[in-house]
Amino acid sequence: MASQPTVAPPTPTPPPPPPPQPPSSAKQGFLRRIFPLLMLTNLAVGVYVLTRTSQKDKKTKEESSTEIKAPEKKPPETAPAPAPLPVKELPPIPPEEQLQLFKWILQEKRKVKTRDPVEKKKIDEEKALLKEIIRSGSIPSL
Repeated sequence: MASQPTVAPPTPTPPPPPPPQPPSSAKQGFLRRIFPLLMLTNLAVGVYVLTRTSQKDKKTKEESSTEIKAPEKKPPETAPAPAPLPVKELPPIPPEEQLQLFKWILQEKRKVKTRDPVEKKKIDEEKALLKEIIRSGSIPSL
């Protein structure tokens, strides 16, 4: 038999390098890293707000339940009462200035914008009283 020349096996060539990724994939990688962080932060804030409101609800329920119960009788405290502050008497306001003050109050009452009829009725009564005092010319003493 004729001898065949021995052929060496072909040497493996290294695989070609992967093609470079377009710049948009870098943004996707950034978003993939930042999205879970944003979701976790959002979840943490939501849990915090939920627990704070539930704690406030519990406190208001406890306060309302304690208000309904009969108050407990406590022995009187033996601490001394604080001394009353001295009353500072101011000089009386002259009638002319009082009249000017009433006119100014009436002007301010006219500027008030009411939201409900009860408030409007109250302000109208106050304005009528102020007009009566201004027209009479004499200021009533208190």
